[in-house]
Amino acid sequence: MASQKAQDKWKSKKWFNVYAPKLFGEAIIGEVPAADDKKVLGRVINVSLSWITKNPQHSFMNVGLRINNADGNAAHTEIDVLANSYSYLHSLTRRYSTAIYTRSALKDRDGKGLVIKMLAITRDRIGERKQSVLRLELIRFVKEYLASMSTEELVKSVMDGKFQADGRNVINKIAVVNKLEVNKIEFSS
Repeated sequence: MASQKAQDKWKSKKWFNVYAPKLFGEAIIGEVPAADDKKVLGRVINVSLSWITKNPQHSFMNVGLRINNADGNAAHTEIDVLANSYSYLHSLTRRYSTAIYTRSALKDRDGKGLVIKMLAITRDRIGERKQSVLRLELIRFVKEYLASMSTEELVKSVMDGKFQADGRNVINKIAVVNKLEVNKIEFSS
């Protein structure tokens, strides 16, 4: 039997409706219990992006939403992490191809910091020198692309696949790339 103290603790909690950011239409994505508004702040809710956007093409993408504001029984969020699932990225690699990973810590047009991790899969195996050139070109592309965009524009571009297509067009001049994917984007507060 549960103790009286444990029962009283749960009775004192209230449920907060968690709302997605404006980028995703401020839909309710769930509920969280807490004793007061301050205890909700900073919590991260991880959900599948397809669940929010109702688009099955986003089923391999997960989004982490951090609660940054709570008032009444509403908790509002901001994007903390946008990531492809490991199983999806692992399924892209094939024999006799090369996987190239990049990591870029950058700032967007508004000065917000973020880290973008990319994965490029080539059609054929390529040598170390070509891998190095391709990696540097991909990092340069990400820097130039992000310099003219806000965080929300970048997320929309990644969700639509435009960011990946533009990057693929740039690096295809070095080596034929079968797939270019965003592994993870981590946003700083």
